[in-house]
Amino acid sequence: MTISSFDDLLLASRQQVEPQRLLFVFSGAELPGDATAAQRARFEAGQGGALAPLMCVDKTPQELATFSALVEESSQFGHDWVIVFVAALAGRDGVAPTSKEAEAPLQRMVESIKAGSMESLIPFDRQGQPVILS
Repeated sequence: MTISSFDDLLLASRQQVEPQRLLFVFSGAELPGDATAAQRARFEAGQGGALAPLMCVDKTPQELATFSALVEESSQFGHDWVIVFVAALAGRDGVAPTSKEAEAPLQRMVESIKAGSMESLIPFDRQGQPVILS
């Protein structure tokens, strides 16, 4: 299945043989301290910058009805995020992973984003559309 929206991801996660737990890391854009004048100008125009993890959460696909619900819930924490990175953690023997079991994978996601290694994560913008990072 091609993931062309967040709704596709939800549908795919609900169709897996083993129950899933979705892992989310919300990231904001920041300007590195050593940015050039051109980079600063692009950033001030709403482009460029570096992604920095702000907050993370895990949910089963059944706990999340829509992307709008996720955006609304995230707004309660006061962080202005631009990209949410998503990964899935598969259960076993018909049992979904617990939030406790998701803690270490979530931390690895945060560290991967900080290191700029995001190949295994699916990024979505605030409208629930996949983003291609370059």
